[in-house]
Amino acid sequence: MGEDGYRHQGMRKQLVAELERKGIRDPKVLEAIGKVPRHLFIDDSAFLQMAYADVAFPIGNGQTISQPYTVAFQSQLLGAVQGRKVLEIGTGSGYQTAVLNHMGARVFTIERQRPLYLRTKERLSRMGSKAKTYYGDGYLGLPKEGPFDRVLVTCGAPYVPQALLDQLKPDGYAVIPLGEGGEQTMTVIRREADGNFTRSTHGDFRFVPMLEQRAG
Repeated sequence: MGEDGYRHQGMRKQLVAELERKGIRDPKVLEAIGKVPRHLFIDDSAFLQMAYADVAFPIGNGQTISQPYTVAFQSQLLGAVQGRKVLEIGTGSGYQTAVLNHMGARVFTIERQRPLYLRTKERLSRMGSKAKTYYGDGYLGLPKEGPFDRVLVTCGAPYVPQALLDQLKPDGYAVIPLGEGGEQTMTVIRREADGNFTRSTHGDFRFVPMLEQRAG
């Protein structure tokens, strides 16, 4: 699976301290960031020396591994996920998937870039992840596996896909970076018990765009 030695663990400890300084408070999130070996999710050896810097890296197929702060921030917005069904749109490198797994979530994750899907599925399997991985169109969600307690979109969505809201349980909510162009607004959309939806916003971030239709 790759080495995860004292040096890597020490760098993760420093990263956790940095994230705390930046405002991440959820102890489950901080524990997961401190335990999941981010360097094992980076294929390009040129970036390995900076695996625990709070920056994003390219991972091929026009995608990135999000910076740790973004992963931690979105995970914190999801709240308590122990035992809950979480639908993740955009598996990417699998790092966010692994963090959610460590937090105790039952993760169902979709990737629409086939080469990335195959590579990450194999990586997560090697690492003993219990996440269920799917190749397909994230805009459609996974209706056969729903409904879900949480939906997490890890790419910039130009609009809110109705299919994802339809797959939310009552009192469940989605965390979606909304907006076209280079910047998105982190948005939480909650499905109330009466079926109505409410939303709140939580600052601006930068994500690669969410792509429609199944990859070839």
